[in-house]
Amino acid sequence: MPEPQLGRMGQKSLPLLAVRIILASGSPRRRHLLEELGLELVIRAADIDETPREGEDAAAYVERLAIEKGAAVVAESADLAADDVVISADTIVVLDGELLGKPVDDTDAASMLRRLSGRTHEVMTGVAVHVDGSVESLVETTVVHFAELTDADIAWYVGTGEPADKAGAYGMQGRGGAFVVRIEGSYDNVIGLPRHRIRHLLAGA
Repeated sequence: MPEPQLGRMGQKSLPLLAVRIILASGSPRRRHLLEELGLELVIRAADIDETPREGEDAAAYVERLAIEKGAAVVAESADLAADDVVISADTIVVLDGELLGKPVDDTDAASMLRRLSGRTHEVMTGVAVHVDGSVESLVETTVVHFAELTDADIAWYVGTGEPADKAGAYGMQGRGGAFVVRIEGSYDNVIGLPRHRIRHLLAGA
């Protein structure tokens, strides 16, 4: 099977496995998703202001953060070569148009889970690819149908500690998957990186 190809990179196309991939994220979930493809990664987490702008909708917000994370890593990386690929992403949970980020504490996590209980919400991931001064970005959306949760369900799950660093206070790839009835769209996207869209971004970069 031929190796996946990058699109325009200067004036040439290179095998994806032949270039250096820099992941602008400290997320172990995103790292695992890319390493499953056989990619060797350089991890350089970005630190940016994630405050939403006034009037900014969810899709615009998450795409902007993905672009800014990648741009921050590009700006801070003096060793970047022309063919280096910087991949960045940000994932949010959206319920009735409201952004649900990471809970600030267990009480906040429990509150989020009560709001998600028996409801349908969206998971949006903004993804950006920076290559040699150019950037391509997109937003992938997955619809998630949540089960009805009892107080005991919520207390148990919060007690596991898993919600602490998850947008929307749950992780579908972990114990939180027991609460997901079904999804419409990409499973990878809910975890934090829609791998099937990466190749489309690379083709345009």
